[in-house]
Amino acid sequence: MINIHELLELAISQRASDLLMKAGSPPALRINGDLVLTEIAPLSTMEMSELAQSVVHSASRDYYLNLVNPDDPGHQEPDIAGQQMERLAHGEEVDLVFTIPDLVRVRCNLFLQQNSVAAALRIIPLRPFKVEELNLPPILNDLADARKGLVLVTGPTGCGKSTTLAAMIQHINETREGNIISIEDPIEYTFQDERCMIYQREVGRDTVSYDSALFSVLRQCPDVIMIGEMRNVETMRVAMMAAEMGHLVLSSVHTISASATVDRIINAFPDAEQNQVRFQLANVLNGVISQRLMKRADGRGRIPSVEILINTPTVRKAIEEGSSSDVYTALREGRHFGMNTMNQALERLVQAKLITPEDAMHNAGNQQELRQMLRRS
Repeated sequence: MINIHELLELAISQRASDLLMKAGSPPALRINGDLVLTEIAPLSTMEMSELAQSVVHSASRDYYLNLVNPDDPGHQEPDIAGQQMERLAHGEEVDLVFTIPDLVRVRCNLFLQQNSVAAALRIIPLRPFKVEELNLPPILNDLADARKGLVLVTGPTGCGKSTTLAAMIQHINETREGNIISIEDPIEYTFQDERCMIYQREVGRDTVSYDSALFSVLRQCPDVIMIGEMRNVETMRVAMMAAEMGHLVLSSVHTISASATVDRIINAFPDAEQNQVRFQLANVLNGVISQRLMKRADGRGRIPSVEILINTPTVRKAIEEGSSSDVYTALREGRHFGMNTMNQALERLVQAKLITPEDAMHNAGNQQELRQMLRRS
């Protein structure tokens, strides 16, 4: 029987971003955004159960290595692996992270489908990349250089939001002194202190919940706060309050564009609070980075297409007045400030022959607008 480490070695050798497994099908890899079935025989229900147990034991091993003091004579190791498998057996989804030394970190979600175990594993490099290494616009470093305010990274699942946030944190870590606190579920990239002290808190392991961690983070002397994801109103409220109090806050949101991000945050609050939130957001927001990962035209990996919104006076006024169309207009016409729409980013990539026009059209925010832009160019 093939084991989980052999499957991960195969995934790494194929430069896959994800490994997907379920009973009745061969393991599949996501390579450059496409799902590719391996030539391995379909997995049985028993094999899937054993692979899940291997993943759980790997994550438990990391827990003991990182957190347990083996010299404490009164210490009793909890049966972490057994607890996780019991949760899975009762229909709960289980999120785990483990490290293959000197190779990669792996984030895994275990779940049941048709009464058998299935798994989705995300492969994460051991070290954070730099903005330049990711082919991201240099203005992201400028946004990370701010001493206060709110910076949001948005986009669909699998578009590299966590990687971009990690690159910005690493830039701060290398370029100035400060105290950085991250709240993540789970921790993906791990950092080594360079010029900063970095505290990484994992929900469920280092803190009971996002809300619990957020309520205490302001008492932990932060200069920079990284919130893995703004999931609900309370997270958004604390993030804006922290930015208002003079901290730099970085976070991600699942939205498809910069202007949709502004609307998503405001509309998440009750009607009676929305005017106040609109003014608060207009005053704390530094910028929104909305990104997609595009297949390179030459087939050699993927490249980001990035929409960038900077909170200029014009944008601030549009947010205060609740005008999404004015936000988009300012975005489209704000090249002088480092802004561009998703369509403008796609057009530049097509002109540089880095992506195909067809792929650009599939990812356009407004297909008719992009079609006209490509015809003119």
